[in-house]
Amino acid sequence: MKNTYVIIMAGGVGTRFWPISRTDFPKQFHDVLGTGKTLLQQTVERFEGVCPQEHIYIVTSQEYKELIQTQIPALQDDQILLEPHRRNTAPCIAYACYKIASINPHANIVVAPADHIILKEEVFRDTIRIALGATRNENILVTLGIQPTRPDTGYGYIQYIPDKLTVKKVKSFTEKPHLELALKFLDSGDFVWNAGIFIWNVNTFKTALKKFQPNIAEIFEKGDAHYYQDTEEAFIHRAYQHCGSISIDNGIMEKADNVHVVLSSFGWSDLGTWKSLYEISEKDESNNVVEGNLILHNTTNSIIKMPEDKLVVINGLDGFIVAEYDGVLMICKKDDEQKVKEFVAQAKELNPKYV
Repeated sequence: MKNTYVIIMAGGVGTRFWPISRTDFPKQFHDVLGTGKTLLQQTVERFEGVCPQEHIYIVTSQEYKELIQTQIPALQDDQILLEPHRRNTAPCIAYACYKIASINPHANIVVAPADHIILKEEVFRDTIRIALGATRNENILVTLGIQPTRPDTGYGYIQYIPDKLTVKKVKSFTEKPHLELALKFLDSGDFVWNAGIFIWNVNTFKTALKKFQPNIAEIFEKGDAHYYQDTEEAFIHRAYQHCGSISIDNGIMEKADNVHVVLSSFGWSDLGTWKSLYEISEKDESNNVVEGNLILHNTTNSIIKMPEDKLVVINGLDGFIVAEYDGVLMICKKDDEQKVKEFVAQAKELNPKYV
C-alpha cells in the first residue's frame, strides 16, 4: 500500500445533469442518491483500505477548492490540485501523476472520476487490487471494463482478446456507437463498457505520455522543481496556457499497444444523465423515483426531484424528468434527455446565472 496512490478527477460541470448540476455547484458535490453523502465523499471513502488517505489526490477547478475542503476536510492543501483552465482529462492526469512521481518514482496509481456510482464497493476494491497487482511490476496501462447489460449508445466500448487471463489485452476502443453497432458488440461477447477508471505505475504512464503526447509530457516534466513548493501554483498557471485540450482516451489509451482490461461487475453507473440516475434508484409502486414534498396522481415511470420547501402536485405524467434547483425548473420527457445540453445553451443566453 505504501506505493499506491489515487487520483480523483472532480473538475467537471456535469451539464447533462442540469439543473441540479450547475457551474458553481456540479453534481459531484451533491448528495444525488439521498444517502447523506455527496458523490465525491462516496468516491473518497471507496478507496479506504486501498491506499492511505494522505495518498489521495483530487484534481479540480480553482473555483471548487472550498467545496472540496468542506466536504473532505482531512485533505492537506498539497492533495488538492487546482486547474486554472479545463483542458479535459489528459492534462489533469498528467499534472497529478508528475506531481506524485516527484516524491515517489515507484508510485502505482488509480485514476477515477468523482461522480460515478459503485453499488458493490467491496467487489470494486477487490477489482482495483487485481489491477494494481498487475501494474506493480508490469509496464501496462490497465482500464476497468464493465460487463454490459444492454446495448447502451451513451458509453464507450472496449474490445478485448478473449482468453483465460484475468487482465486481458485490449484489441480496440470504440466511442459511443450507434444502436446497430452496440447490438453487435453485445452479441459478440468480447466487448465491455469503458468505465473511465485507469490503473498504471507512474513510469509506464510517463513513457506513454512522452510517446503519444510529448508536448504535455514536456510541460509537466518542467514542474519537478515546483511541485510541493510555493512556486507550484504559478508554474501550473503557465503550464496550462500551453496545454491543449485532449482526453486520456484519445490521447493515450486508444493509441498505446500495452493497454489491458479487467472485466468488472460491481454495480457501476457513470451517472452521466437523468436516465442513468432513474435506472439505479429505488422506485415507488408507480415506478417513479421521487424526492420532495409531492402529491402525485396518475404519474408513472418518472424521476421527480423537487426542493422540500414547496408542495408540488403532478397529474398525468408518464416517463418524465421533473427537476428544480436554485431557481430553475425543468420538465422534460425522459427519452428526450439528450436535449438537456440544448436547454443549458439556451438558458445561458438568457442569463449565465441559470447554468
